[in-house]
Amino acid sequence: MSIESLVAEYGLAALFAGAALEGEAAVIAGGLLAHQGLLSLPGAAAAAAAGSFLADQGWFAFGRHFRDQRWVAKLRATAAFARAQEQLERHPRSFIFVFRFLYGLRTVSPIAVGTTNISQRQFFVINLVAAIIWAVIFTGIGYVFGDAVEEFVGRLRHDARLWWIVGGVVAAGLIVAAIHWWRGRSRA
Repeated sequence: MSIESLVAEYGLAALFAGAALEGEAAVIAGGLLAHQGLLSLPGAAAAAAAGSFLADQGWFAFGRHFRDQRWVAKLRATAAFARAQEQLERHPRSFIFVFRFLYGLRTVSPIAVGTTNISQRQFFVINLVAAIIWAVIFTGIGYVFGDAVEEFVGRLRHDARLWWIVGGVVAAGLIVAAIHWWRGRSRA
């Protein structure tokens, strides 16, 4: 079975799961696949919106249902939860709309919203609109910049120096992430 047939068969489901679990990178990849004609652009955007929306609804319900449990209490002690709570108190509707665009607050934010008195209906509506806009933006980025990515990848196949540069950037990113993780653990 070729990669094209795998993508054609599981592409939208994989994009749905990627949007729910990972976020922007999976959705941009979905836009790239749409650019290559392996997925439909509206289908990719719909799968991304649905994955993001349903994941956030689930996290909201988790926060609402388990707000007094030790899992959520432990989460409340984190810096990310405190930042989400602070922004939520200042601008509740705006925060619900933009949290998926804020690095480091994507998963914790709907849980934080679930612990407040924001109604399920209000969260549902704002979350739905935000998920659609988010999905359209990031699949659109992948789709619009598809030619540039294909050109860049084409160069990588022919130039070993670019592989070293990409490897160095990835290694630096992993080092920075490890340092950030280590500092976060030592503060806690």
